[in-house]
Amino acid sequence: MSKIKFQSAQYLTSAPSIRECPAETGVEVAFAGRSNAGKSSALNKLTRNGKLARTSKTPGRTQLINYFNLNKSEDLRLVDLPGYGFAKVPLAMKKAWEKNMSEYLQKRESLQGLIIVMDIRHPLQEGDVMILNWAVEAELPSHILLTKSDKLKRGAAKNTLLEVEKKLREAQVEDLVSAQTFSSLKGDGVDKLEQRIASWMMVEGLFDEN
Repeated sequence: MSKIKFQSAQYLTSAPSIRECPAETGVEVAFAGRSNAGKSSALNKLTRNGKLARTSKTPGRTQLINYFNLNKSEDLRLVDLPGYGFAKVPLAMKKAWEKNMSEYLQKRESLQGLIIVMDIRHPLQEGDVMILNWAVEAELPSHILLTKSDKLKRGAAKNTLLEVEKKLREAQVEDLVSAQTFSSLKGDGVDKLEQRIASWMMVEGLFDEN
């Protein structure tokens, strides 16, 4: 059983760019995803706190890097990255976002893993692939979370997962990138998500495991 208490998550701070992020001590795991993929709902389900990450009816509204600490320690952090794939955002803002996110994923030393949230009905869209490529270039372990699996029948959801895993093998990144199905509505896949994040966070000497 993980010693990390995900239900202990508390808001820490927000940063408009990597330069305003907290000090690079400890470890953090980030969540990225299209603005309508269910990223906030997944974070809220993981932490058992329906109000932790704000869910917005206006995709792309939140453009800040939001930090939450775990176990009452600022050295264990979950990070909610700005949503992407928004259609109504000015080009200049989109370019600034791309620069900010690529810099964060490739240069943030305390970042130990990336959860890429995708709607299971529309996986591996352009923005998802862009984020995935940045992570692979940085040799950053990543985990694809295929959300809203309750929207498909069990067989169809499994087939989508198998197809995504096949594409990862074809791209020869399966050692660095894994995938699973997930439902914030039903809670399916929460345990597996916890285990993945905990495996990235269990850094020797960071906190007492007894």
